[in-house]
Amino acid sequence: MNNGRKHAARARRRRRWLRVAVFALAGLVVLGGGAAFAAYRYEESQAGRILPGVTIGGVQVGEMTRAEAIRAVSEVAESKLSREIVVEARGETWHVTPQELGAGADVGAKVDAALDLGGQLPWHRRVINRIFDRPLDEALQLEISREGDGMGRFLKVVRRAVRVNPKDAAIALEDGELVLEKPKVGRKLHATAAANELERAVLQNLPAVELPVEKVKPKVSARELGYTIVVRISENKLYVYRGVKVKKVFDVATGTAGYPTPRGTWNIWDKRANPTWINPAPDGWGKDLPASIGPGPGNPLGTHALYLDAPGIRIHGTYAGYSIGTYASHGCIRMHIEDSKELFSMIPVGTKVHIV
Repeated sequence: MNNGRKHAARARRRRRWLRVAVFALAGLVVLGGGAAFAAYRYEESQAGRILPGVTIGGVQVGEMTRAEAIRAVSEVAESKLSREIVVEARGETWHVTPQELGAGADVGAKVDAALDLGGQLPWHRRVINRIFDRPLDEALQLEISREGDGMGRFLKVVRRAVRVNPKDAAIALEDGELVLEKPKVGRKLHATAAANELERAVLQNLPAVELPVEKVKPKVSARELGYTIVVRISENKLYVYRGVKVKKVFDVATGTAGYPTPRGTWNIWDKRANPTWINPAPDGWGKDLPASIGPGPGNPLGTHALYLDAPGIRIHGTYAGYSIGTYASHGCIRMHIEDSKELFSMIPVGTKVHIV
């Protein structure tokens, strides 16, 4: 800026001497056309200088050559491009410059535009403007523009820093332990809005900007998780979960030491009311039992049964209510008749069963 003021002072002194020279020359010429010619030759000699009264980004560039104007305006552009912008997003803070974000200023194009202003006037008007220091009062804005992908690279850094992945609702077995995962909303940078806000901070000379963050919903909510059955062998209890909350607890009987109920995660692939019992071990422990038993009071499956994809294992009612709470079955999970009816009406096919 100091260079611009010094140059303006030198330009004023030069114009005073030029006025004296031009009028002296005009006085020596007898014909009026000679004076006009002298003035024209003067304007030709000044053609590479910007007319007085022109500013670029607030910098006075009148009477400057292209090179002088570029140097003066570049100082202002550098201060705009190297200033600090404080960027905040979800409690994180960064300090960046417009230049680091890929911003630039086409100083050369603006200086050329300033030089072109003279070409829009008749030559004699240009002479009058220069000799009598009549300013054009033209203010050209120094425009900051995006160049390169610095902003894109910076936003990638911000995205990684603020990203919080959502958690789906889940009930699972991990190393034999039951894990309940409540659904949690995640967070991520709102990409389009963040880019717009950052660009606004650069172009409008803002000192700080807060980038917007949006919620990311989990893919599986508690409602979408639906029902899950958990059988705790050590307690001889069956828990029905709706989402990640216990909806109902039933007393059950599980397998004996010789025929334990298989631990693990299984699925209910079928369910039947008034099922027919098929002897699963006609050559083993069931050799003294019939091949099958139809619906009725003597049916080992009671009135309702849920079929697991663990071979031969079912969750079913039993008429031997006295066995509930003990280890009495050949691997199946027994329930009181009324409890098995309630469970049957509640649980759809496809429900997961965790036995722990």
